[in-house]
Amino acid sequence: MRELVCIVCPRGCHMKADEELNVTGNACPRGAQYARAELTHPTRVVTSTVRITGAPYTRLPVKTSAPVPKEFIESVMAELCKVTAAAPVHVGDVIIKNILSTGADVVATRELVAK
Repeated sequence: MRELVCIVCPRGCHMKADEELNVTGNACPRGAQYARAELTHPTRVVTSTVRITGAPYTRLPVKTSAPVPKEFIESVMAELCKVTAAAPVHVGDVIIKNILSTGADVVATRELVAK
C-alpha cells in the first residue's frame, strides 16, 4: 500500500493506493486519477532559468508548457544549460520547441526587454 498526498487542488487529500491501483482517501475523481498517474508514470512541470543576452538580467525564468516524464528531468535540465535566449522576450515565448520530443515546449515566464 502506497500513501500519497494529492497536489491537484489545495485540499491536499491523504490517499492510499494498493497494488491494483485502487485509491482511497480522495475527495474527488481527479485525486484518484492523479494517484494512478503518479504510481504508473509520474510527470512534472520543469521550472528553471536559461542564459539571456541583451537584457538587464543574465537569467530568464522558464518552464515546460506541459508536464514531462519524471525520468526526463535531468535531460531537460542539461538541454536548458545549452540555451542562450536574446532579449526582448515576452511571457509565453517559446525558447525550445518540443524539448526531447516530449510534446512540451520550454516557454519564458517573464518579460525581459532589451537594455
